Amino acid sequence: MIFIDGIGIGKADKINNPFFRYNFKTFSSVFGTIPHLGKQYLESNNSFVFPVDPLLGVEGIPQSGTGQTSIFCGINAPKLIGKHFGPYPYSTLVTEIEEKNLFKEFLKKKKNVAFANAYPQVFFDYVNSGRKRLSVTTLSCLLSGVRLNRIVDLHRGKALSAEIDNERLTNRLGYKLPIIQPQTAAKRLLRIAEENHFTLFEIFHTDHLGHGRNIEMLEYFSRVLDEFLFTIITRLPKSVNLLVCSDHGNYEDLSIKMHTMNPAVGISSGKNAKFFSEKIKSLVDIKKTIMELY
Repeated sequence: MIFIDGIGIGKADKINNPFFRYNFKTFSSVFGTIPHLGKQYLESNNSFVFPVDPLLGVEGIPQSGTGQTSIFCGINAPKLIGKHFGPYPYSTLVTEIEEKNLFKEFLKKKKNVAFANAYPQVFFDYVNSGRKRLSVTTLSCLLSGVRLNRIVDLHRGKALSAEIDNERLTNRLGYKLPIIQPQTAAKRLLRIAEENHFTLFEIFHTDHLGHGRNIEMLEYFSRVLDEFLFTIITRLPKSVNLLVCSDHGNYEDLSIKMHTMNPAVGISSGKNAKFFSEKIKSLVDIKKTIMELY
């Protein structure tokens, strides 16, 4: 499962929608076209693109805290607290996350799980300081005893950086890491996935770029993301199911700096791809649909 923060299905707009602006070959080559509000469902060679409802019947603009809780816990988090909330989970949702997160469900069934992201030392210093403003994914791992990877795991080829190619860790945080090709990162993730019943990789720079709209960095990372996803889909082993999902829209509309009301993007590929595309209608359906296979 690849969770990508803040990507939705938007307008067929070559100026403000990066999927069209940079002609994402993950869509254009694999599916023959790019999804947009007028064509939200795509299918090709047992791979599917489909819309996922992030609103969940609650007024307001969808946010990461409640959206991600809904994805990973299978509950209608905004309805539970009466509003969309983020970027971090609302305090009363922490118990729900501890008891119902996807990692814990797999561990209960004695299945192997992995969170493929690696974190810099500054993250572990933050956690050890006692501060708890954490994303749903990292909180789920900490509350379930799932190991969080460190920089040494990147050196060993056992994990991935959130920016895929190590660019931020190398050029901004000063780690002596190679800048790797997105194709290399994709192959690494597929190797990790083949070793586990459930593997999660999280990408959050899309949401940051949607808010910040740094065009130079947006173009660079868009190319990296596209090559990464294209390689994942086109090289997917027969034994692996792929589900790409998001919590809300943002990146697909650069005309605004806020989240959108657009459907979130869903992508499935592999043996059970059609099953995922037919069963997942909203964020709440994701966990339940995954667990139906186990």
